[in-house]
Parts: sequence; structure tokens; C-alpha cells
Amino acid sequence: MMKKRLVLLLAFVLSIGTILSACSSKESSSSEKEGKNGQSYEIKWYTIGTPQKDTDKVFKEVNKYLKKKINATVKMTQIDWGDWAQKSQVMINSGEPFDIIFTNGTDYVQNAQKGAFLAIDDMLKNEGKELKEVIDPALLEGIKINGKIYGVPTNKEAARQSVYTFNKRLVEKYNLDITKVKTLEDLEPMLKVIKENEPSITPLATFKAYLPYDYIFNNEMPFAFSLEGDRDHVINQFETDLTMETYKTMHKYYKAGYLKEDAATSKDSWPMDVENWFVRMGDLQPYADLLWSRAAKYDVVSVPAEDPTTFNDSVSGAIQAISATSKNPKKAMEFLNLLNTDPYLRNLVDKGIEGVHYEKNEDGTIKDLPARIDNYNVPTYSLGNHFVLYLYENDPKDKWDKFKEFNESAKPAPTLGFHFNSDPVRSEIASITNISKEFYPALATGSVDPEEYLPKYNKKLKEAGIDKVLKEIQKQFDEWKSKQK
Repeated sequence: MMKKRLVLLLAFVLSIGTILSACSSKESSSSEKEGKNGQSYEIKWYTIGTPQKDTDKVFKEVNKYLKKKINATVKMTQIDWGDWAQKSQVMINSGEPFDIIFTNGTDYVQNAQKGAFLAIDDMLKNEGKELKEVIDPALLEGIKINGKIYGVPTNKEAARQSVYTFNKRLVEKYNLDITKVKTLEDLEPMLKVIKENEPSITPLATFKAYLPYDYIFNNEMPFAFSLEGDRDHVINQFETDLTMETYKTMHKYYKAGYLKEDAATSKDSWPMDVENWFVRMGDLQPYADLLWSRAAKYDVVSVPAEDPTTFNDSVSGAIQAISATSKNPKKAMEFLNLLNTDPYLRNLVDKGIEGVHYEKNEDGTIKDLPARIDNYNVPTYSLGNHFVLYLYENDPKDKWDKFKEFNESAKPAPTLGFHFNSDPVRSEIASITNISKEFYPALATGSVDPEEYLPKYNKKLKEAGIDKVLKEIQKQFDEWKSKQK
């Protein structure tokens, strides 16, 4: 009799355990997908940048706000700059479940094409309706792939303007007239002055010579459309006279000691806050010199190398994409909608906590406190809409108006909105990529003689099938062009 009771009791306990387990499983699944039963959904967000000491402190405040607004919390994980490309791609390739990821440029295009990101067009009509109303239409149009949008671009400068940026202290010390600088060759007399008088300064921070092309892939690869003249035919940029002459100038500068000896292989990123350079290249936005000077803690000044132009990589420079592995993409879109339209949330994520990381002045402008610089210095460009950010006390009052004017003044690049599908020539592209890695850094930094190395480079490109790739790019471009209004 006792044995029978024990068996019945054990069966009852197991039954209760099964029921509780099932309930728990249902609740977990329900909470995971819909946030039911009052439980909020945790949004997993991966983005670029050096991990910060105060991220948890800031996101504790973020999550208090988000629970009230959309019944969700966010776990933001930053991956450091040098590790980003490899680690983020491993996460995507492995099918790791997460909700939102920073992406840009070619990575955005390729991952969208292979189905790693969700098309968000329908969500932009619903969960992201307010977001769609504030983002520059050129940004959304420019990141379309086969007519669909696969991410939320940062609403900032949509155009790109390459510039020569100078250390202002040295410009003034030697009374140099940088307004005369229009081309790479115009730098020569200034570089000579710096080389002869400033032994601790590298005249040219390692940069790749500017060329006026619209690139398929990137400037290391040969495939390009000219920004001037014939804008409808793809070329091998390394076969042009312009490239040869530019690289000859760079080689002349290299031999004169205007660049570091290891320019082709150096991993030095030339951080702006180290005052060991005279001139470098960068991409301008309105009042960029103020931003760069603030970061450097000394003054810099820039002159343009090109007119403002809207490129694929300028509209796709910073995008938040919703992963195809997200368990609640609509909730992820609700967060992105708020991040880009709610000034309190956008500034909290970007600047940290008022009174801890920054303080607000009576006129509404702000200034950083030491805790922001030391413990919560995140990359603004990567996070969302700039036009709802607080102005710093030394920012021009018309800063965001100037951004809009800058975008409106830009002309579209030849391939804006065209995204090449490399599948038909995948093996050729792989070979050409390896060859470019071998030759490009040395040529573009002037480390080798282009009259000797460019012919070798082009011979190898021919052997790797460059003509087949050029033909395929032209075919796809012509098809795309024929469908444009």
C-alpha cells in the first residue's frame, strides 16, 4: 500500500513539473516574441566602437524609458574598431540570434543580398512611420537593393566631400596659403617647408591618393566610373593616365621623405589627438573642422579636394539593420523609430546621462563633463538621426540647417542606387581582390615606382579575368540605368 502511494505521489509531482515546465516554456516564448504577460522584450543590439565603462549605467536609464514607451529593453554590445569586421561577420554567418546590427557600405549590400537582413519597407509604413518622415529621402533611396530597403541609415550628411585637412598651428607658423591647394601637386612646397623645419612631424599622414572616381566595391579595386566626362562606362582605374600621374606624384613625395617609410604596411590610424602630422585626407561634413578640433584638442582647417557628391558609400556610411534572426523585428523597429525621432532617447544613448556625462546650459546647448570623455565616448555617426542631437555650446546655431544645405547642394554619383551583384564573377573577384591587396597599398602611398609596378599590376588583373568582370558590371549597370526615371 505504501509503495503504491509513493508511486502515485511521484507521478503527481512529475505531472506538476511537466505542467509548470510547459507554462514556463509558453511564457518564455510568448515574452520572447510578443512581450506578453507584462514581460518586456530584450532587444540585442551590436554596434561599432570601443566598449565604454559607463555603458551599463547609461542603458539602465535607457531601459527605464523604453519599458514605459514600448515595453522593451536594449542590450547594446560594442565591438572595437579593429575587431568589428571579422567578429560581426562571424555572428552573421553563424546565424546567431540578435535583433539589430550596425553595418555600412559593401558589407550592407552583400549581407542584404544574401538574406542576413530583413527588408523593412512594410515596417517603415507602420512601426517606423515617424522615422520615415524625418529621414532624408535620398538616404533611403540610395540604400535600396533591388527596390527594397534593408536598414535605417543615419540621418546626417548624405553627401561626401573629400578634403585636405591641415594642422592649423603649422599653417599659421609658416604663413602657408592653403587656399591655393586644389590638387595633390599643390601640396609640394608646403610639404617641403614642414620636412625641413619640423623633424617630429610627418608631412603627409598615411593616406591613399585621392582620385575623382565613383568606385564599385572600394578604391582599392580597379572598377570605377569617372565623376567627370563619360559617367556611363565602367573602367579599370589603374589603366588611366590620371592614375599614373597621381601615383608618380605620390612616389615623388615618398622619396622626398614626406611619408613614413612603412606607409604601405603601417597599421597606424593617425588618431587626430596626436599632433604628429601636417596634412591628411578626410571626408567633410558642415563644420567638420570644429568637430575634429574638439576631438584633437588643437585646431585643424580643411580645403576641398572635390565638390559635394552623393555616393553609395556616403548614403550607406552608417546603417542599423534588423537581423533575419530577430525574434521580434517589429519591436526592434519600434526602438529604431524612437531612437531616431525622440530627442531625449537619442541624446541619452549618444551623450550619456545629463549631470553625469554632460551638462545643459540655460540656452539649451551642452558641454561634456569629464565622465563622458573618459567613460562614455561613443561614435555619434553610427547611432542614429543627427538632427535631434543637442548642440554644443561652441556649435554654430545653424549647424543642422547647413547639413541640409550641404545635402541639397550635392550632385549624384554615376552609380548612386546601383548595387553590383558579383555572383556571376565570384571567382574572378576573389582573385582580383588578392592581387589588389598585393599591389594597391604600395602604389597608392607612393612606396613603389608606378611606371614599373602599374604595368605588372594590370597584367595580373588581365590574367585574373578583369575584362569579364568589367563586362558583367557594364551589363548590370546598363540594365539598371534603363529602369531609372
